[in-house]
Amino acid sequence: MNGEQITGRSVLRGSIRGQRRHVGVASLLFIGHQTGEALVPVLVGVVIDEAVTTGDPRALAFWLVVLGVDFAVLSLSYRYGARRSWLADVRADQRLRLRLAERVLDPRGGAEAGRLPGSLATIAVADAKRVGIVNFALPLGLAAVAALGVAAIALLRISLPLGLLILLGTPPLLYAVHLLGKPVERRSGPEQERAAQASGIAADLVAGVRVLKGIGAEPAAVRRYERTSQVALAATLRATGAQAWYQGAVLAANGIFLAVVALAGGRLAAQGAISVGELVAAVGLAQFLLTPLSIFGWVNGRFAQARASAARIAEVLTSAPAVTAGGRPVPDAVPGAVRLRALTHGSLTGLDLDVPAGELLGVVATDPADAVALLACLGREADPDDGAVELDGVALTEFTPEQARRAVLVAAHDAELFSGTVRDNVLAAAGPGADLEPAMAAAQADQVADALPAGRDTEISEQGRSLSGGQRQRVALARALAANAPVLVLHDPTTAVDTVTEARIAAGLRDVRRGRTTIVLTTSPALLAVTDRVVVLDDGRVIAQGRHSDLLHADTHYRKTVLA
Repeated sequence: MNGEQITGRSVLRGSIRGQRRHVGVASLLFIGHQTGEALVPVLVGVVIDEAVTTGDPRALAFWLVVLGVDFAVLSLSYRYGARRSWLADVRADQRLRLRLAERVLDPRGGAEAGRLPGSLATIAVADAKRVGIVNFALPLGLAAVAALGVAAIALLRISLPLGLLILLGTPPLLYAVHLLGKPVERRSGPEQERAAQASGIAADLVAGVRVLKGIGAEPAAVRRYERTSQVALAATLRATGAQAWYQGAVLAANGIFLAVVALAGGRLAAQGAISVGELVAAVGLAQFLLTPLSIFGWVNGRFAQARASAARIAEVLTSAPAVTAGGRPVPDAVPGAVRLRALTHGSLTGLDLDVPAGELLGVVATDPADAVALLACLGREADPDDGAVELDGVALTEFTPEQARRAVLVAAHDAELFSGTVRDNVLAAAGPGADLEPAMAAAQADQVADALPAGRDTEISEQGRSLSGGQRQRVALARALAANAPVLVLHDPTTAVDTVTEARIAAGLRDVRRGRTTIVLTTSPALLAVTDRVVVLDDGRVIAQGRHSDLLHADTHYRKTVLA
């Protein structure tokens, strides 16, 4: 936003400013519509005074034509004004969703911190929509102001007391409507927050439904979701109750105001101060005023909800990055030597480790937290608290996160597959035209493809749910190998495959990665057996290293960890 600090208000202002052309045109057209609506009772009054009471057919025909033109103008004005305002609404909604997606996908990360994926999805869909709709509400609000002005002028011409009643009574009524909307705004934020939390937990449970069924944890999962959904329901009911009370109060206030206007007009007619046509016009205008006053209530409610949603959007957009962004480019030729110097992060406490270029290194972490912390630093998901991770003598933090991740590719244990074909998933990181067969064969994913109906062109469902756990792991490993990164870091890539297949994968991994640096965090004997060297991490430091066979014979603790 041009250097402007991002707040809820700036998000709301930016949403309107970005669509100002459409909003401006829609406002003019809606003003034409509301002005035409306000003129209808005035013209009806003129027809009565100028034609009906006088019995003049030519005057009657003329004023009926004028009335018809007024109806045509107001009808077309609303039609094209609604098109413009809805266009502004959906475009603003789209821009906000794109901005949120851009922030969530920022290589520096940070937007997902403390938020479930379902929560981010709710913000990007429901909250963005609530902010976008102000581009429809604002033109209607401006048109309602114009309608009140036209009605007030018409009433002043009919009767000064009636006109003054409108002019002096409307501002307090509008202020009361604004005050009545405060509870809606206060409760709209918690309602969206609880709904987002429920959506996030639901998405989390659906993603892990197989695991839940496997361990028999369905009742606990159902209870967890029930508790969250009950909280969300309570927040929604409170917000809905506030909205219903608000709408009822606004309707009552409008009704009382209009009743006063109608009563004053009736008394003036009874005293002969105004004609029959003027009385009809005054009563018609009093009834018409219900529309702009109701619009004020609706617009105020939309802005109250939009302010709460804009604040939530601003929180995501201003999330602190998880990692710094260096500006140094990665060289075209990357030998792939990795060095950890006094690396401190999470459970790692001053870890020192040298990985020469081209080495296949096995890492055994007795504490899973050490593996998680190491993967976060190697994958640039987090900056070290102290020390550094160096690639060919240069700290990873000096590179941009995306370039560092292309040079040092971390394939997580729970790597996700995406809806599409097996071929598309494997080539996702390598790009079209790359040869996927070596990677498929090394990961034994070619056997997976051969068993599927359409082979490599078989469509798989979202997150690979149409595949078994072992099949998903092999396709994900093939994808990591196909990327052909200078440094590849694998985390437990074979936990869901049988021992025979695992041995074949180990041999294929060594062959396909020969001459390039590969780090495998695992306790699998088959994978460790093909490594050049194994290091053992305990309490955040290296406590032993050597060949797998030597460590098995010499280190009891290693043997228990690997063969358990």
